[in-house]
Amino acid sequence: MDKTNMLNRLIDIVVEASGLMLTDDFQVTEKQGVANIVTSSDVAVQEFLRVRLKELLPDCGFLCEEEDQHDLAHEHVWIVDPIDGTANYARGIRECGICVGLRHHSQMELAVVYLPRTDELFTAERGKGAFLHHPESGKPAKQLKVSERPFAEGIMCTALSLYHKEHAKVCHDIIFEAYMQCNDVRRFGSAASELCYLAMGLYELYFEYQLSPWDFAAASLILEEAGGVLCDLDGKPLDHTKPSGVLAANTQESLQRLACIVKSHL
Repeated sequence: MDKTNMLNRLIDIVVEASGLMLTDDFQVTEKQGVANIVTSSDVAVQEFLRVRLKELLPDCGFLCEEEDQHDLAHEHVWIVDPIDGTANYARGIRECGICVGLRHHSQMELAVVYLPRTDELFTAERGKGAFLHHPESGKPAKQLKVSERPFAEGIMCTALSLYHKEHAKVCHDIIFEAYMQCNDVRRFGSAASELCYLAMGLYELYFEYQLSPWDFAAASLILEEAGGVLCDLDGKPLDHTKPSGVLAANTQESLQRLACIVKSHL
């Protein structure tokens, strides 16, 4: 199966899986305190995806958020976040969604991020561009392109390291310095949503001190295919199999400027 056909199949699977999200009948439990929760919908979506993606690509591995499914000893690995922005999901906030990326050897090849509450489905195939679809409304797909705004006019999406609050002070200092040089800051509580909105051209900058790979793997390809750029906190390419800090921007110039701010505080 070629990659384009596989992407189309993947879109159908993710949209079908979203039906397991669109319910008010779910339970919430804590994983590591009140800030880090899991819902029964997370578990249900992940198990559905694991079964269907294995059917789509039998000889594959998985790197998933829930239940320690970390099997990287394969040429192809699905990187899955069943619900990115679980806290948003549990509270009824719109910015939350399913993230699935396909990694081949060391690079991402396919990506789907679907926010069913906003009817925004983002897709990318390496070398073929990134697109926004609207499965519910049926509006035509739109190719994504980052904005051309300079750093001084940019809006930065960011956070204060929720799961590692011991890093809040350094995050605050980085955010403050960037804020004094750019236009404004935002926080949506979903890394994938924020990176996809950067790909749409709504925002220009992104900083998170530490994320898990399933938080950024799929969305990183979408952003790259829309013309954006990403790196870790040391300015190196992202490793999609390990936790990492993530910097992103609409241009290489803005990314380098943001990276300089971050390095000055680390």
